[in-house]
Amino acid sequence: MHFDYINTLEMLRDINIISLLFRVILAMLSGGLIGFERGLKNRSAGFRTNILVCLGSTIVMCTSQYIHQYLGGIDLTRMGAQVISGIGFLGAGTIIVKKDRTVKGLTTAAGLWAVACIGLAIGIGFYSGAIIGTLSIFLTNTVLRLVDEKFIDRGNVVDYYVEFTDATHIPEFVLFVTEKNLKIINLSVIEGRTAEQKAAITISLDNSSRISQEKIFQTLNEANEVVYLEEI
Repeated sequence: MHFDYINTLEMLRDINIISLLFRVILAMLSGGLIGFERGLKNRSAGFRTNILVCLGSTIVMCTSQYIHQYLGGIDLTRMGAQVISGIGFLGAGTIIVKKDRTVKGLTTAAGLWAVACIGLAIGIGFYSGAIIGTLSIFLTNTVLRLVDEKFIDRGNVVDYYVEFTDATHIPEFVLFVTEKNLKIINLSVIEGRTAEQKAAITISLDNSSRISQEKIFQTLNEANEVVYLEEI
């Protein structure tokens, strides 16, 4: 049985139920791959957020193509341009300026913008560009991140948001941190974000020994008292 690659590709680039299902599935896979890596590091925009951003931008471009094909009189790039500019508001919510004037969350914000662009490419049927772009973003967030941490100095302080079921667990956590030979520079007790009854802290650790941030995160997450941990 001969597989007609050209006709199949043309069918997937047209607007029909099969191409729509293919685009939605590809958008979920692309957003999920990128979001899974971000979720493992407890970033504010993780697995589901990246899938939703990719899906949303895909649907926008599918809608734009549908209107152009069946109703006419529309610029195909207009709705996509609104997505690219509008995603900036979502990305801005992931950026945090810390007390020492350093900025966190730029990679997450840039990742959301890039995922939206991937969704636009899928939505218009530019599948090869979307797949190559997805793999490039994933490699940037994984392989190149290791290069970034190894060769570029980011300072000797790392900050974390830690949440507990009860404030009485905070002293136990502090003892756990000191037993792991991690030096606490600053600690602030704040109200928990995920539930009112939970207590939380922001903690700054001295990382003069240049331990990988991933290893520190794993160490802190081993504490029995911790119910939620996030690098900030």
